[in-house]
Amino acid sequence: MPHDLPKAYDPTAIEDHWAAYWVRDNLFAQPTPSETEGPDGQSPFTILLPPPNVTGRLHMGHMLNQTEMDILTRWRRMSGRRALWLPGTDHAGIATQMMVERKLAEEGTSRQQLGREAFIARVWEWRREYGGAILDQMKRLGASVDWNREYFTMDERLSVAVREAFVKLHEQGLIYRGAYIVNWCPRCQTAISDLEVVYDEHKGHLWEIRYPVIDDAGNDTDEFLTVATTRPETMLGDVAVAIHPEDERYTHLHGKKLRLPLVNRTIPIILDEWVSRDFGTGAVKVTPAHDPNDFALGQRHDLPSISVMDETAHINAEGGVYAGLDRYVARKKIVQDLEEQKLLAGVKDHTNNVGHCDRCKTVVEPRLSLQWFVKIQPLADRAIQAVKEKHIKFTPEMYEKTYLNWMENIHDWCISRQLWWGHRIPAWHCSACRKITVARVDPTTCAHCGSASITQETDVLDTWFSSGLLPVSVFGWPDLPGVLKTGAPGPSHLGTWESAGDRADAALSRADFDAFYPTSLLVTGFDILFFWVARMIMLGCWFAADVPMPDGRPRALADSVPFREVYIHALVRDANREKMSKTKGNVIDPIEIVKQYGTDAVRFTLASMASPGTDIAFNVARTEGYRAFANKIWNAARFIFMNVDRAAEVGIKVDSSALGSMPSAAPDDPLEARWIVAELHATAAKVNRSLEDYRYDDAANTIYQFFWGSFCDWYLEIVKLRLDFSETADKSKTHAALTTLVSVFEAALRLLSPFMPFITEEIWHAVYDGRPPEKSIALMTYPPAQGVIEVRAQIEMESLQSLITEIRALRKEIGCDEKTATPVEVRGGGDFRRLSEGNRDIIARLARASELRFVEQISAGLSMRHTPAFDVAVVYEATIDVPAERDRLTKDIARYEKGLTAAARQLGNEGFVAKAPAHIVEGLKKQEAETRLLLEKAQAALSALPQTNSKG
Repeated sequence: MPHDLPKAYDPTAIEDHWAAYWVRDNLFAQPTPSETEGPDGQSPFTILLPPPNVTGRLHMGHMLNQTEMDILTRWRRMSGRRALWLPGTDHAGIATQMMVERKLAEEGTSRQQLGREAFIARVWEWRREYGGAILDQMKRLGASVDWNREYFTMDERLSVAVREAFVKLHEQGLIYRGAYIVNWCPRCQTAISDLEVVYDEHKGHLWEIRYPVIDDAGNDTDEFLTVATTRPETMLGDVAVAIHPEDERYTHLHGKKLRLPLVNRTIPIILDEWVSRDFGTGAVKVTPAHDPNDFALGQRHDLPSISVMDETAHINAEGGVYAGLDRYVARKKIVQDLEEQKLLAGVKDHTNNVGHCDRCKTVVEPRLSLQWFVKIQPLADRAIQAVKEKHIKFTPEMYEKTYLNWMENIHDWCISRQLWWGHRIPAWHCSACRKITVARVDPTTCAHCGSASITQETDVLDTWFSSGLLPVSVFGWPDLPGVLKTGAPGPSHLGTWESAGDRADAALSRADFDAFYPTSLLVTGFDILFFWVARMIMLGCWFAADVPMPDGRPRALADSVPFREVYIHALVRDANREKMSKTKGNVIDPIEIVKQYGTDAVRFTLASMASPGTDIAFNVARTEGYRAFANKIWNAARFIFMNVDRAAEVGIKVDSSALGSMPSAAPDDPLEARWIVAELHATAAKVNRSLEDYRYDDAANTIYQFFWGSFCDWYLEIVKLRLDFSETADKSKTHAALTTLVSVFEAALRLLSPFMPFITEEIWHAVYDGRPPEKSIALMTYPPAQGVIEVRAQIEMESLQSLITEIRALRKEIGCDEKTATPVEVRGGGDFRRLSEGNRDIIARLARASELRFVEQISAGLSMRHTPAFDVAVVYEATIDVPAERDRLTKDIARYEKGLTAAARQLGNEGFVAKAPAHIVEGLKKQEAETRLLLEKAQAALSALPQTNSKG
């Protein structure tokens, strides 16, 4: 006897239990394989979780991303693929350091006071205490990841990969150190990449400043050269003013010099074709240390670079009397002084885009700084080729163009960050010879001069450098035979080895790499397309190319890519399609919604609205609806279990061996049995196709329509006729009906399982009375797309449904009491009559028809419905509103006539008929014939109406 289900569905009562069970029993663990193929010859399905920041908490974007990945992973696993979903977290250099520094400030101390070593120890302590919160949330939400393979980007094993990548790129001449203009965040006090800068429109000013022209003796003349700037504080670092060589306004100034206002430094007027003669005054101040374009100008003209700001955006000693002032305080003072000296020519309102640090929102300062860079073009070329040659597919396709456009205009990647938390750059500076040693193993002496006076670089690597390596590093790179250089460090507990190929764990890593690389799919958001996706493609194609194929062949580009497909999901917006933000107060906390409606309802809401390229307008009302859907399934299960129990009492049992596969029906089975089996097969085929195309919405809605409509609303009501447990009943028929009912329900649970894993797990275990064939429904076979669909059963059932629906509508229309069964008159063809006669019991039960009368003509005075297949009327002793019926029929006739006119116009157009596809023309002809038949029936019914109200 199946386990009893509580009367009321309570998601909180079951979700915690199953979430813990899945983790405790390692149900989704994927051990290192001995082969590269699944049991049925399919390649593994491997997917990498975009690692959330260790500081993070689950938001709606995470929930969408993880719901989509979990649906696909569960579906692929149930479809026979060896499915591996790898979880992990990112050390999030800037975010984590800010978090811990904030905590230290509350304690009245700082990282500087602690010192680097103690601070890093404190960060690790914080990570152990709080860093797993978002993964704990994932566990609670049932993500079917392999928790045995959980990684952290600062793990020892991954740290080996990061160091190897840096050293290897440096050996290849692709990493260099130099002074360049970078985006500098004064709050985080580190360089940040272009991608980490967010631009907002600001209403500011354009200050026009007069620079005195001086003579050969260095004295001011009566002439000035006016320049315009939005950042007057940077003028303290000006080293020249540039004009276009062909600008006729200034040809007389060629070779002249200027006095820099306030600073009184002599600076040259230089000629450069880069200057636009049409913008502003046509004269441009040149500040190489504080503007990327000016830096390039300075390089071309061999100009010095004078940095006038420190790390906190305060004016430094180069700023003279303004030293120590914040940049904005200095700006006000400089403008005031210029005005007093009559060197301010004007001030104009000006709107421009101002860059802000994406992390702390501070205005970014372009700053000349000594940084480490990757010479990115060779890596980018290979990554561009991989996409152009279709080794990686983007969905939606438009993102391929976006990716290529960015990659083809890429700049060298600044990979150094002025932080303490992160992967410290493996470079050592020698105070003796001033050269740099880059090494896999911490050196004790300089590689160039042998001096022991060496100190390690204080900068750490950009977080995206380590996360960009994840597709290769999580599968053991570089700890693979023939990859890691002799004498390189392994994880600290293993020390240094001579040959990675000689070690057992290297062999295991190799097996992982061979089986799971490249990964199958990446599911992510557009916001990290360049941050992460592009960098994974560049680094993956570059480093995996050195790993031979399992048979020893060199690895081609097609097998070096980090993933075969990239699916970019859309944004989750609020119900009004507004972007969620704390400022607007419209942020939805998924955990709170889950507490209210259950995980399954929230997952199904997201899935039902997820389609490639379309944003999701999350509406709690839909979640309420899917909570009701879960309740409908729960009640259906309770009804089924009740009947299984009743059957057992009279010796009828469902053989569990009939479950777990796709049900079938015999030609002599009742119509509803053949129909529901056909509907199940058709639904499975459509759901599988939809998931292949990432149409989560179509897949979810197809399952919803089957479960709520076909199964619950129709089949369950009909099957009640067959579940006869009386002594005189035919037990074989009852057994057949019960077997079909339970087997279809069990298969439907498997169909729904990837979308609603908790409720399906609970009910599925109850179906098997706690003795299931597998530990979880998630390990069962997914209903496949293959299977013969009995179309005839679907057509016949559709005809019966149409008749029942029309009878129900008529009963409601004439005010028939819901509990009162009434006679029904039907006029239809021979095939329809035979179908209806053979299923009188279904019509009687579902349409409350006490009698089914087949007539040549519907009795006069009865309100009737017309379809191409039949006319139907309900015989009910109640007043028929003849004027209302006449009005309804008149409107129907007008509608039919309008339809015939339109059809005649289209079919009479020879050009349209000649060009339109044949099936379109045939469809129009069929529609015209059906409309003509309905028109004739409506006209006949109108003529048959009495002239006054009557009783029928």
